Amino acid sequence: MAKYNSFEEMEVYQKALQFGVKVYKLTLTNEKIAKDYGLKDQLQRAALSISNNIAEGFERETKKELIRFLYISKGSAGECRNMFNFLQLLEYINNENFYEHRNDVLEISKQLGNYIKYLKNLEKQNKINQKNQKE
Repeated sequence: MAKYNSFEEMEVYQKALQFGVKVYKLTLTNEKIAKDYGLKDQLQRAALSISNNIAEGFERETKKELIRFLYISKGSAGECRNMFNFLQLLEYINNENFYEHRNDVLEISKQLGNYIKYLKNLEKQNKINQKNQKE
């Protein structure tokens, strides 16, 4: 869809998938997070939700659905950012872990936003082209 044959080809999907793996590893190796089951579960779900929604939106095979799921994915990225802010305030993670994960998720969020803009502009162009063809 729109320049990609599969969601696996998308750089933002690949980054989101790697981020999810990184978060899972953190939640399993950081004792404070690992023992806080509710927080651990929520963080894992939010991190995995980013790549899941990119994949699901792509597989819906319409630009409108893809855009909708990319927004959901972007929302999950925001949830992860919030959770890392929370983890830092709880002193569950050090500054290095905080900034590393925050920077990763900020980059993913930025890429999602750019791809959404690209798809919306493509949609606008298609509508303009269709209108011009009718005239």
